[in-house]
Amino acid sequence: MLHRSRSSEWLIAVLIAVLLAMVIRLYFYAPYRVYGSSMFPTLQGDELLIVNKWIYGQRFPSYGDIIVFHTEEDRDFIKRVIGLPGDEIAIRDGYVWRNGKKLKEPYISSEIRGDYPTTRVPPGHLFVLGDNRNYSRDSREIGMVHVDEVVGRAEIVLYPLDRFQLLVR
Repeated sequence: MLHRSRSSEWLIAVLIAVLLAMVIRLYFYAPYRVYGSSMFPTLQGDELLIVNKWIYGQRFPSYGDIIVFHTEEDRDFIKRVIGLPGDEIAIRDGYVWRNGKKLKEPYISSEIRGDYPTTRVPPGHLFVLGDNRNYSRDSREIGMVHVDEVVGRAEIVLYPLDRFQLLVR
């Protein structure tokens, strides 16, 4: 009889752990694999990230957040938030301008080729760019990102271990 109760306790503990892991994965945190080089040098291809899925239920995305979002192509993209609703964004002379001020962006490694006309970010949307500006499909091409399409904020580079880093300020 004692053997059965210990087996039952283990089974219940395992079921609770699996259920808890499923709830965490579904509502709070999720793994995300980086494909391509659009966020280089901040992120590199084949890195595994942890994405905070609940953060934007608590607050609106902020400047500089690295977000994962759904696209109409049925793919998830990862980019940096540059513009919030009401902001005027432009790209000229190799730099991003927000509300008439040139951004200081220490996380990018080269100037941007080409210009982007001054555009106002509409309500409920974000203007996003990849850190590898000359090789990124971002708001310049796919348009503004509606906040309902945001999956969450990338917070940790988990793998490979030699690239482990926190992505939040």
